[in-house]
Amino acid sequence: MKLNELRDAEGATHSRKRVGRGIGSGLGKTGGRGVKGQKSRSGVSINGFEGGQMPLYRRLPKRGFVNVFRGDYNEVSLGRIQAAIDAKKLDASKTIDTAALVEAGVIRRAKDGVRVLGNGELTAKITLEVAYATKSAIEKIEKAGGSVKLPEKAA
Repeated sequence: MKLNELRDAEGATHSRKRVGRGIGSGLGKTGGRGVKGQKSRSGVSINGFEGGQMPLYRRLPKRGFVNVFRGDYNEVSLGRIQAAIDAKKLDASKTIDTAALVEAGVIRRAKDGVRVLGNGELTAKITLEVAYATKSAIEKIEKAGGSVKLPEKAA
């Protein structure tokens, strides 16, 4: 392949619609906006607006509680960690933390931390340093001769 042969994949780029360029273009005159009215004008932002009537999202009761401090964690099973060790992507002799899991391709990107689940079997002796681990995961890791470091929870 040569530099002059490089091109985008088929269908990756679209030519821009040239609106309001004559009746023959199919998008002339009103430019695909219909006729008159607020939505035919520029600078319109009316999402959720109901013409002065109380909008639906304000008429309906709000229920429950949304915790804004709740973390978004990557969930990783022990079976997945063992598969990465077997494929020589993870080094079982070193401490396995979030950065090591990202580098090995076990998780795509680090969120607020890693939560280890007890699914699957673990045979390697590993040292895990994660945000959270289930009881079954901790049992399986300790049974295999490994250990888990969890952050200290503030009282």
